[in-house]
Amino acid sequence: MSNIKNLKTLGEQKTYYKYDEPDSSLLETFDNEHPDLDYTVEINAPEFTSLCPKTGQPDYATIFIEYKPNKLCVESKSLKLYLGSYRMHGEFHEDCVCRMLKDLRMLMSPKYIKVIGKFMPRGGITFCPIAEWGNK
Repeated sequence: MSNIKNLKTLGEQKTYYKYDEPDSSLLETFDNEHPDLDYTVEINAPEFTSLCPKTGQPDYATIFIEYKPNKLCVESKSLKLYLGSYRMHGEFHEDCVCRMLKDLRMLMSPKYIKVIGKFMPRGGITFCPIAEWGNK
């Protein structure tokens, strides 16, 4: 675990939350100790919230992230803080999911990554944007 000492938020006594704008600088990584293996990490975040860019009303979703690590893995507390930074941000569902994929791809350079947003119904319609990159 060569870069575990570089993690800033994990183990902090007080956690500071940022809610106004998605902030990829909150994301942190640690070394993948098994880069020789082709394995998958699945993350389920059932309490995602953002705002409708037109009405300002809250949108709720479960965010599913699946990736095959290369040299780095995303640290879970930093991911929680990153997803929380969308809370007061107005953006369409599709844009949120694509931004997450781009930010995580830039952060980790995984072999493969997919982000799914299963949003709660609005006006009787559910949206489930899926963004993916790489070879599964």
